Amino acid sequence: MWIPIQLNENSAEPLYHQIESQLRSLIISGQIKEGTLLPSIREFAGGLNCSVITVRRVYQDLENEGLLRTKQGTGTFVAKVGDTQREVFRREAVEEALNSAVDVGLSVKCEEEELKQLFLSILHRKYHPEQEEGEA
Repeated sequence: MWIPIQLNENSAEPLYHQIESQLRSLIISGQIKEGTLLPSIREFAGGLNCSVITVRRVYQDLENEGLLRTKQGTGTFVAKVGDTQREVFRREAVEEALNSAVDVGLSVKCEEEELKQLFLSILHRKYHPEQEEGEA
């Protein structure tokens, strides 16, 4: 199975975190369905051109979160994610991203009102792209 993970080797974010957060998102969003057999650690690492240790850590972390389950001799599967758990993960993922965005804004000395307006502008563009095309 091919898993659409995009790695940025120039990013300050560690590779394992890039893989883990993208795989988590794919599972939580339902793009990778419950019961799906994931590639072996060795296969996945080979496909991503990264260390087996990196992928093992990702699988272990996601298994500890309850998103994956491993059956000895069979492989690693996507676990059942309940609606409540899915909602918690979705909220946490968005909250983490927004926190990072605000931290960047603070680091470049953006005022609170400026950040609010920027956020609302981006939100509007993303949810109403057809309005942008018509205005151009």
